[in-house]
Amino acid sequence: MTASETIKLSALTGRIQQVLSNVFGEETFWVVADVTNHAFYAQKGYHYFDLVEKDTNSSAIVAKVAAVAWGNGSIRIREFEYVTGQQFKNDIHVLVKVSVNYHQVHGLQITLLDIDTNFTIGMLEQQKQQTLLRLLAECSDYICKVGDRYVTRNNQLSFRAVIQKLAVITSGNSAGFQDFRHTLEHNRFGYAFQVDTYFTVVQGESKAELVQQRLIDVYNSGVPYDAVVIIRGGGAQTDFLLFDTFLLGRAVAKFPIPIITGIGHQKNETITDMMAHSPVKTPTKAAELIIAHNKAFEDGVSDLQHTILIRAQQLFSSHYQALSQLNATVINQTRTVLQGQREMLHDYHNVVSHGSRSMLQHHQRELLTLSGAILARPRVVIAGKQNDLQNITANIRSFNRLYMQNRRGQLAHYDTLFKLMSPVNILKRGFAIVYAGDKIINSALPLEAGSPITVRLHDASLEATVTAKTPHDEPGTDI
Repeated sequence: MTASETIKLSALTGRIQQVLSNVFGEETFWVVADVTNHAFYAQKGYHYFDLVEKDTNSSAIVAKVAAVAWGNGSIRIREFEYVTGQQFKNDIHVLVKVSVNYHQVHGLQITLLDIDTNFTIGMLEQQKQQTLLRLLAECSDYICKVGDRYVTRNNQLSFRAVIQKLAVITSGNSAGFQDFRHTLEHNRFGYAFQVDTYFTVVQGESKAELVQQRLIDVYNSGVPYDAVVIIRGGGAQTDFLLFDTFLLGRAVAKFPIPIITGIGHQKNETITDMMAHSPVKTPTKAAELIIAHNKAFEDGVSDLQHTILIRAQQLFSSHYQALSQLNATVINQTRTVLQGQREMLHDYHNVVSHGSRSMLQHHQRELLTLSGAILARPRVVIAGKQNDLQNITANIRSFNRLYMQNRRGQLAHYDTLFKLMSPVNILKRGFAIVYAGDKIINSALPLEAGSPITVRLHDASLEATVTAKTPHDEPGTDI
């Protein structure tokens, strides 16, 4: 090989640059790719990254090229982040406008000139709609769509009258959780809450299974929580992809405790929000929702108390008026009755006074007549009265004698009967009294073989043990 057959590296790279410049020139291309190896130098405003294409089946990289963005390209990236809420970083799928150039030192490079915000938003929305359709198809038992609203088992539950016991699913270092707790603890109404934390990772689409497991832990705890709160602070759009997964949407939709979501997004509604009982935008809003719910209950009780008080006053007033009227009626009627009774008593007084005088005068005349008759026949009257007294005295003595004879006969009969029925005479006729302990028994039911008993005869007591018991239904002798 001669010296004339060799060239300098700069000459070769120059020829490559010339060829690529002739082929691509000022032409630009819209390219769909994923971002990897991203680095941003904020002081200069430079982005360095790789654009890659992955196989849809194996996720293996089938194409890769280095890319850079500065100047207008860097400004377009900043606009993209503002509009989408998505940080330009690794593992995002983008549609970018690029130019191809070759630098003799840095080699082949693609320069980013523009980025399509609608493409990224559209891709995320398309994935979201596909997930919603899958939830409707596979979970029709507890998810359905009514108009633009998704009706789930969870959002059909009712909050308890007062929310106090809360299970909170969040990350351990979440500023959103601190805001949530601070709002609850410093509510101006003095409400107290029991907050149990279930910490987990709440970022990254692949972490949906961890959040689902924490829901399972809440259910398995057996604690009768009033509500479950899922909290996450703000972030980029792709940071919320976790909450657009089929796995978490399904778990939230069928969860048996009302779920409140406060995952920090201000623009879009996630699938988890759609499936949950009460979605709000931020963790602070979630705490305010709970406080407002309890305040509504307190206001309802206060309104009821006020209503009862007013109604009681109305009833008291109406009944007081009725009682006043009744009192006046009673007084008036009492006065009327008393006046009538006074007049009647006055009439009776006149009748009695005049009648008494007439009767006294009549009896005085009779007494005078009788007195004259007695004076005329004193001996006959006195003799008759003496005979009457003697007859009455004889009758009384006869009745007393017969009555005492009858009572003595009854006493003798009862004395004979009591002697016949006395325990001593019964025992002398061959009967016995059986004791179990210190109690007399008249049935063998409480006794079993081996039971100690005492048999009382008329002249002695026998201590015995039951060796056998033979039941019988004979009626015996009725004494």
